Amino acid sequence: MAALLVPPTAVDDPVAVPRRTPGRDVVAGPRAGRDVSARPALGRDVSARPALGRDVLVDGVRALATLGVVAVHWLMPEATFDGDRLWVGNALGHGGAWVLTWVLQVLPLLFFAAGASAAYQHARLPRGRGWAGAVGARVRGVARPVAAFAGAWVVALALLLATTLPDTAVLRLARMAPQLLWFLAVWVALVALTPLARAAWQRWRWSALAVAFAAPLAVDALRLGAGLERAAWANVLLVWAVPFLLGVAYADDRSGWAAPEVRPLVVTHRMLHRRWARTVPVDALPRPLLAGVAVLAVGVMAALVASGPHPASMIGMPGDALSNLAPPTAPIVAQSVAQVAVVLLARDVIVRWARGRGRGVVGVLARRSMTVYLWHLTAMFVVVGGVLLGLHETLPAPWSTDWWASRPLWWGAFALVLMGLVRVFGRFEAPRGAQSAGSAIA
Repeated sequence: MAALLVPPTAVDDPVAVPRRTPGRDVVAGPRAGRDVSARPALGRDVSARPALGRDVLVDGVRALATLGVVAVHWLMPEATFDGDRLWVGNALGHGGAWVLTWVLQVLPLLFFAAGASAAYQHARLPRGRGWAGAVGARVRGVARPVAAFAGAWVVALALLLATTLPDTAVLRLARMAPQLLWFLAVWVALVALTPLARAAWQRWRWSALAVAFAAPLAVDALRLGAGLERAAWANVLLVWAVPFLLGVAYADDRSGWAAPEVRPLVVTHRMLHRRWARTVPVDALPRPLLAGVAVLAVGVMAALVASGPHPASMIGMPGDALSNLAPPTAPIVAQSVAQVAVVLLARDVIVRWARGRGRGVVGVLARRSMTVYLWHLTAMFVVVGGVLLGLHETLPAPWSTDWWASRPLWWGAFALVLMGLVRVFGRFEAPRGAQSAGSAIA
């Protein structure tokens, strides 16, 4: 599908970890019971004070990105059924709706949160405990809800095939449902590489990020310039490694590690070798710099789309010769940089929202985000299928007056069915206290 949701980790709060400085080891980290996302930096005014020792920014970003994923998928329904053949399109493929994908395609933020969470967990890993065990615990944490989802769909498809519905329509659903699970391999690979990502950031800082940015761009150039289509699939890992490493860098700096002497992997601007580049934490970058980076990254996205052959939509659309997500392309790299810069720029706003009006949403999604992810498309299928197959009605033409006027009704129906599915299948998403630390995906 167009996007994915990565559920939260069981532990996002870094405890005190060693700060490595030449010749001595000292302990630095947030005070017990303090929220690590609330540290003022470079004169930044953070109104609320710490409460639970969690990084509220990571929780807030994950929740907002989850809502973005659900929203972009629930905007897509476009289908017709003539009694024999099911045709499925994408409502976002009409007119200028592609603009919404520049905002609602939020995979970069989900991988940013995943990288931060994994780095926090790795930083607090007890001495002598291997990272492989922690990764295994995380995978086991999502095995039950994924198995429940797969089992339920097998039963549902068997029942549907036993009805009078055309087999082709049922098999079309069978091909669509598992597409949600593609992220598991990417997530496992990136989380498994967290120790290397932290080591690279601690040793090379911005040079490591420069290499991470350049690698997928080089692959994209080989794909489009030399016609090496198979090489493009390397970007399934390399592109998402960019926001993941940005999350690792953010969390690693907040965990209290001092950067050693920079040994750049590549030739970079002189400023990257100065003390400023070695000591200023990622979350303390100057606001004008973050704003400039965001604007520049969006400009790069626009230039890549305008020059072609990258399509305007940041998700795959029917009829497009190229998809920006399968495999991901250079515009997604630029989008990742833009979204992370905006999040760091709006950090105080997100934290206040997550502690205030958004507290309930953040709490619910922290407990059931995997279930919401797995079942939000199924909720949409149930409603759309009921209208097409059960009521024999047609869907409104995308972006028409009827389409806009009916959105609250359709979304209300999607949400109602999703709430029922979450109530039934949420039990398979182990409570936080029952999981090993950090066993859920994030």
